[in-house]
Amino acid sequence: MINDPNAEGGRKGLDSVFVLSQTQTQTIENDKENGVIEACSSTGNGNSIVSCESCSSVTESSLPSPPACSVRPIYRQFWRAGNYEVEDRSGLKAQKQDGKNHLRVHPLFLHSNATSHKWVFGAIAELLDNAFDEVRNGATFVYIDKISNPRDGSPALLIQDDGGGMDPEALRHCMSFGFSDKKMTIGQYGNGFKTGSMRLGADAIVFSRQGKIRTLTQSIGLLSYTFLRQMGYERIVVPIVDYEFNSSTNTFGPIPEHAQEHFASNLSMLLTWSPYKTEEELLQQFDDIGQHGTKIVIYNLWLNNDGNMELDFDSDPEDILINGQPKIHKEDDCTKAGSDQHVANRCHYSLNAYLSILYLRLPQCFNVVLRGRIVEHHNIADDLKFHEFILYKPQAGDNEAVVVTTIGFVKEAPHLNVHGYCIYNRNRLILPFWNGRQVTTNWVGRGVVGVLEANFIQPTHNKQDFEKTPLFQKLDDRLKQMTNEYWRLHCELIGYKTLRKEKVTSSSQAPQLDFVVSKRKRSDIHRPWSEQGSDMNSKEPNPPQTDTGHDGGLLPGKRLENQDEHSRKMILMREHRRLRLQVMESKKKEKELNSKVQQLRSELQLAQLEYKMLLLESRTGIKFSG
Repeated sequence: MINDPNAEGGRKGLDSVFVLSQTQTQTIENDKENGVIEACSSTGNGNSIVSCESCSSVTESSLPSPPACSVRPIYRQFWRAGNYEVEDRSGLKAQKQDGKNHLRVHPLFLHSNATSHKWVFGAIAELLDNAFDEVRNGATFVYIDKISNPRDGSPALLIQDDGGGMDPEALRHCMSFGFSDKKMTIGQYGNGFKTGSMRLGADAIVFSRQGKIRTLTQSIGLLSYTFLRQMGYERIVVPIVDYEFNSSTNTFGPIPEHAQEHFASNLSMLLTWSPYKTEEELLQQFDDIGQHGTKIVIYNLWLNNDGNMELDFDSDPEDILINGQPKIHKEDDCTKAGSDQHVANRCHYSLNAYLSILYLRLPQCFNVVLRGRIVEHHNIADDLKFHEFILYKPQAGDNEAVVVTTIGFVKEAPHLNVHGYCIYNRNRLILPFWNGRQVTTNWVGRGVVGVLEANFIQPTHNKQDFEKTPLFQKLDDRLKQMTNEYWRLHCELIGYKTLRKEKVTSSSQAPQLDFVVSKRKRSDIHRPWSEQGSDMNSKEPNPPQTDTGHDGGLLPGKRLENQDEHSRKMILMREHRRLRLQVMESKKKEKELNSKVQQLRSELQLAQLEYKMLLLESRTGIKFSG
């Protein structure tokens, strides 16, 4: 936390500070009676949300002193940092401008808004999504690392990309709430930067350079919970400075349209409350950005309830862990050690593991770099054995969605107790190894894992869950059925026996976990997956039928039916093995053909080289050996 004796200097020239309001209107007010200041940074763009054509002058002498209760240090633990005491406002009058009331956003909202992220890695993913969306603007990497705060030596988190960057107006939209021009991308709510950065630390400074418009510009913005708390402000103010490239002097300088006093006051607050004490140090942060890109430095990182840093940078120099991760079992306990090391468990406390599965598809031109090493992309579907593809067609409004689920056993099955579905939305992982409402009993579903991309349902704003709509509940039911049906048909492949016991259920009940299914459902298992589709939840099952006579024994017809059902299962299993052998044979032939192609390419290159040498000999008369 920054406690600078010159902190009061950050209050000079507040008429230039960019202010966020709930209605996204920025105004200048000097209300001595209420003791409230609201201001913005002029951009010279009348159409901009941060334009300030009606800005009036605010002198330093008119600024109210912050309340005594507001300058106390904030809690370093995130979940206690929202204990924000404010002065009594019962006697204050409602503020008006042009006869209209204007809503204000209290700094406390920065904290309460960030509490949507219960999991700290979810906050990091929000910031990475913004970098991933920049692939369309030429981004080739996003870099995550620990750096040192030059002001006090404390650890800080760096997230940097080489995307298109942000111009002055775009940076102000980034600092505002709800502005987003993204369509069909991961980020679409215009809130990810605020929730992500404020969940990780109390303060964040952004450096962005872009060259999309006629001139090259670079901007610096500071979103600081520490600054707002210690200065006692009751609205969110964000100091921003903008520079543009002067081709005649080959240097960056303040944008001429911005008044010099506005620029100086914002710069004063940046130097007071950011990790950088001089303008030269600030501008040096652009040295490794290049022609375009964005760098985010989050500092004053939060502590957990035990008083330790939430992020653990020290245990693994090539990873970032969450402090308090589960104890790793020794290698002599192979089963537990294997379970601990599986990505399904490691992704909860290892950032490297989580980032490896964060995106379903990763462009070849884009890399996620964590602490100097490229994170290897991990496709969960590639780890499955005896996998199948199941088609599901839910009715989403007036349209019918198409979802293909890859389902199979993890390669370590049956020794590894990992199961669940990795559910993606628009290429982004929302629920990793999710079991929903299902509880595995009697080993049913053990080792069954699925991967699907569900774009027909909406994720929550923190992108760590889905909205609990009826459409999602239908998906939940269908995935539960997929698990049970897949296990029932394939569990013998990994050494388990098919359950023979069948219980009678009422027609109003859904299939139970121990394969307690109605008569119609049992026969439907042998229909093609594509025919089952989305109607499995919509049709009412037939009334239950019993398989016993009056004496309690199986009827003869039922015995034959059970034997016939078992025979059909065995035929399906043999057919499955035959198809797998064909696939393996095809892969072997493909490998041989690829090897032959490489050999022919080598021979072609050798022939071309010999041709060039012969051609050179014919022209020069000089004979070359071998």
